[in-house]
Amino acid sequence: MSLRLFIAALALGHSAATLAQPAPDVSADAIRADITFLSDDLLEGRDAGSRGYDIAARYVAARFASLGLTQAVPDSWFQPVTLAVADLDPASPAALIIGGKRFDNGGDVIITASGRELKQGIEAQAVFVGYGLQSTRQKIDDYAGLDLKGKFAVALAGAPVGMPSEIGAHLASEKIMAAQRAGAIGLITIPGTAQLVRRPWERMKDVSAGPVVSWVDAQGQPYVRAPAIRGAATAHAAAAQALLAGSGRTLAALRKEADRRNARPRGFALKPLVRIERTSTLSTATSSNVLAVLPGSDPTLAGEYVLLMAHLDHEGIKQSAKGPDKIYNGAMDNASGVATMLAVAKALSQGGTAPRRPILFAAVTAEEDGLIGAHYLARHPTLPAGARVVSVVNLDMPILTYDFSDVVAFGAEHSTLGPIVERAARASGLSCRPIRCRPKGCSPVPTIIASAGGDTLGLPDDRVRRAGQGRFPAVPQDPLSSAFGPDRPAVQLECGGQVRAGQLPDRAGNRRRGGNTALVCR
Repeated sequence: MSLRLFIAALALGHSAATLAQPAPDVSADAIRADITFLSDDLLEGRDAGSRGYDIAARYVAARFASLGLTQAVPDSWFQPVTLAVADLDPASPAALIIGGKRFDNGGDVIITASGRELKQGIEAQAVFVGYGLQSTRQKIDDYAGLDLKGKFAVALAGAPVGMPSEIGAHLASEKIMAAQRAGAIGLITIPGTAQLVRRPWERMKDVSAGPVVSWVDAQGQPYVRAPAIRGAATAHAAAAQALLAGSGRTLAALRKEADRRNARPRGFALKPLVRIERTSTLSTATSSNVLAVLPGSDPTLAGEYVLLMAHLDHEGIKQSAKGPDKIYNGAMDNASGVATMLAVAKALSQGGTAPRRPILFAAVTAEEDGLIGAHYLARHPTLPAGARVVSVVNLDMPILTYDFSDVVAFGAEHSTLGPIVERAARASGLSCRPIRCRPKGCSPVPTIIASAGGDTLGLPDDRVRRAGQGRFPAVPQDPLSSAFGPDRPAVQLECGGQVRAGQLPDRAGNRRRGGNTALVCR
């Protein structure tokens, strides 16, 4: 049984009787065909706002129509999303000026573009705020007793060592909102030891080198979560130490304190005056989410939608890529997830057992630019009046390139989806295990991200995902078969077996994880 069948069983109904129905028909050949087309050179990497993405969107819409699904947007399969694209002006280099000393962008500081203030110079005092976390539920307030009104907040990246990972990930993702509530006008982040191990400074600079993408709001402005936070930067090495000048604290000592389990460095006022200077340019591009609905069978649940989603975009064409091939095709990230969603849509719409609740299928845009399409859909729902999304199943990068007998459903244990996931796994012949990988955040709606586990290989899930990384750096690749080539080196595992590391066309690993590999049992 496969993860596709598990997802189909999960979406079908949530009752033992429903899950006892015959397994839906899922064709491996159809999934491969979808991945092959979506990752073809013709689509030029499916960058949001590009012709290649539009071709992919029309392909998905045609597949939705062929399955007899209904449109979620009146008379259209598409939810238009106007993208705002902000770039730094190379003629006016950005800089962070600390106590009169200038640190240019791309050295020991990282500064990105602003779509709201194209010509900007912000100067203020700064306050160190520890990790900069706030949570009434967790009884955490790193801003307590500190005056941030009109000042820069300077915070350590991430969350304290030892904090439960799902809580830490969520609070870290809300750090900018905490700074805004405290009255700050800017946020400067200092990466800690753990962050620099996971992503070295040179990699951080590479990841941050591109444009800042948002969507255009009703006032014609780029949407930002925290509009009062006018400036942001990341400071490392000499720049981070300059922020601490005159405080009696050193960067090394601060990081050493933060490395201790459950340590929470206390905040204090900083002495140097801080100024951010940057000039940005702004352009727009049109894109769209592709949406479809499969009606449910229970009229009493017609207003309760289950959202199955996968992002459709990838990284496009990058002239900076080494070698003649500049296209990042994105077979794994995320043609595989879209193909999985289409397979589940077919299984549910043609399997003879309709789900009790309506299913909203969403292939969303601009995920690689910061979850833009998903944010837009959340803030501009297309559901009928009074209806709501009651659960979400995310299908991004399922990594189904080795035989497996277990699944990890990220987030399942935090809502009523937990028992449902367990039943769906059993009905699909799979075991379901608690999370062992670091999640990205939390959601107010019951949400899971389904992924194959590592029990078959005798490995924790993070080792399955990381095996071979660094040895096989991501490069543009064209043929889908490159993931399964017999010439790929084998990676030795602790369990004594081997998996074959083959590179799928995927730039996201190159930018975000130092390489990405596909794993196939030998």
